Amino acid sequence: MTEYAPNVIPFRPEPAEVKAAEQAVIGAALLDPAQIPALAAQLGDPSAFYHPAHETIWRAVIRMADGERPVDPVLLAGVLRAQGDLGRVGGPGYLHTCVEATPTAANGDYYAEIVRIAAERRRIGTATSRLAHMAMAGEDQEALDAVRTAALSVLADLASGEIWLDPVPLGSHGALPTFPVRALPGWVGAYVEAVAEFTQTPADMAATMSLAALATAAGGRVNVEIRPGWREQSNLYLVCAMPPASRKSDVFALLTGPVYRVEDELRAEARARIIEAETAKDAALAEVEALMAKARKNPDLDRAHLVAEISAARMLADEIVVPPSPRLTLSGDITPETVTHQLGVHRCLAALSPEGDLFDSIVGRYSSKPNLGVFLQAHKGERLQADRITREQPTVDKPALTIGVTPQPAVLQELGAAPGARDRGLLARFLYSLPPSNLGYRKIRTTPIPEPVATTYDVRLSALLRALTALDEPVTVKLTEAADLAVEKLQEKFEVQLRPDEPLAHIKDWAGKLVGHIARIAVLLHLADHVAGDWRAPVEASTVDRAAEIAEYYTAHTLAVFDLIAADPATEDAHALLQWLQRPKKDGTHRTHIKAHDAVASSRRFKKVADVEPALNLLEQHGFLRSDQVGPTGQRGRPQAVTYRVHPSIGTPVDGEEAR
Repeated sequence: MTEYAPNVIPFRPEPAEVKAAEQAVIGAALLDPAQIPALAAQLGDPSAFYHPAHETIWRAVIRMADGERPVDPVLLAGVLRAQGDLGRVGGPGYLHTCVEATPTAANGDYYAEIVRIAAERRRIGTATSRLAHMAMAGEDQEALDAVRTAALSVLADLASGEIWLDPVPLGSHGALPTFPVRALPGWVGAYVEAVAEFTQTPADMAATMSLAALATAAGGRVNVEIRPGWREQSNLYLVCAMPPASRKSDVFALLTGPVYRVEDELRAEARARIIEAETAKDAALAEVEALMAKARKNPDLDRAHLVAEISAARMLADEIVVPPSPRLTLSGDITPETVTHQLGVHRCLAALSPEGDLFDSIVGRYSSKPNLGVFLQAHKGERLQADRITREQPTVDKPALTIGVTPQPAVLQELGAAPGARDRGLLARFLYSLPPSNLGYRKIRTTPIPEPVATTYDVRLSALLRALTALDEPVTVKLTEAADLAVEKLQEKFEVQLRPDEPLAHIKDWAGKLVGHIARIAVLLHLADHVAGDWRAPVEASTVDRAAEIAEYYTAHTLAVFDLIAADPATEDAHALLQWLQRPKKDGTHRTHIKAHDAVASSRRFKKVADVEPALNLLEQHGFLRSDQVGPTGQRGRPQAVTYRVHPSIGTPVDGEEAR
């Protein structure tokens, strides 16, 4: 079973029948408005609807009915339009879709029961998820006693729905999921597991570096076309943050060894060609110089004939191209300038390191300010321009840089603090892994890596490197029709998660690139699956599913990393709100209810309600707040402001949330 970061309730799509039931409830209300009071009583809170659009529609229906206004699709569309919600719920056409999806209005109460039961199931799941987090975080008997007490409270309160569990501290991510090694190609996964066992390190690190090795081979050389007009390169930016003494260098060497060996072999094989070309060019330039010397010594010679002869010799010299020594990786002092220059020469490169030295250059430690341009452009493959890349080539089309590093977690915090790292989209380009250290729990005598497993990894990765570096032009691999549909479903899934009240709302910049990253991972898996076969064949839907499973892992870890580096504005705003809630009012009491405008007034950092909503949503996800049902206001077309109930223990700072 896939694990999730317990600090954020995971997005679990409800079965199709639940969505259909939600549509049917709305349709029944529109077909037979007399049922609305009974349907509302059956549902209880409008938040029983899983899909935000359905909840928005239902709240409007309830307000209209409470105001004794007639309810039908046309009038409801007018109310939603006045609220500014019509477009967000799918337009007038979606209201008619709900009507058409209703088999019969007479069964409205049965549809409402399906929706209510599904909502109750989600509430129980939320409660148990938070209990699971408390259990995983507890390290002593006192903590376990607290879990037991909370569990008894949950059982007592589930019937009323009034469940107050201990909030999950902001920045706490509990037990993160382990890398789904089963999603990797068999020969890669076997080696990853063997390396993890031999080095007594988390498989996450070896798995992440295996993807970096595959991306080094394919990045910029093989592209994937999801559908016409949408292509992705196959290079990746990967980070696996581990503390010191985690054997990062050992794992790095084992996973990237074939890359450096093939690079050395390619250089040795090209040496004779390079020397031959250099010799030919030197001879041609010497011929030009001899003709120039002849012209200088004999001013009486036919100048027009001599100029033509020298020009012909120079053109011949220029036609002789000395190939650069093959390079797969960047080495030495990696600065934005050297990256730009080397991409100008080789176009496809990888920056691989067991440490975080690369980030020193990115954050501008050796210059006055960060120089992010090349790292932004080389991820997407945007044209790279510079005053001087090479004398012959001032621009590079489709540059492709792969990054695979295993820095210490503190380095990520420095990266997050770099000016422009979040705003310009650099942080959004990385896939993050933050596995726990095995230090203190390692076996002393471990199983060596089986020779057949190591040999297979070496041979197949080497074959892939050689096959792809030999390509004259980039190759585009397409998706099967089923794979295209699988990507479309992922787009729909993640689009919902970007909404204000969903788990990925506060990292939209990163999550907005998630489907593209899934496509990149999918083509890497596809290439590795078909090293000895037809890798130009279309990518299958099952491969996309495996890539999505890997992306799910990186999503959970990215949420934790963004908490770690404090680069998430919603988290910072939530901390500020929490400190305000922990401070007593002038009369010495603490706030039990707040509205968004109260939060705006609490700090100069908020200018309007929209500024504070992400922080309120985050506090609600962590269990510090709970939103109440919105009732009618008596003002036509205008919803009442949401009231948030404050956790009863908020007056006493929760561990990890003391004012700072």
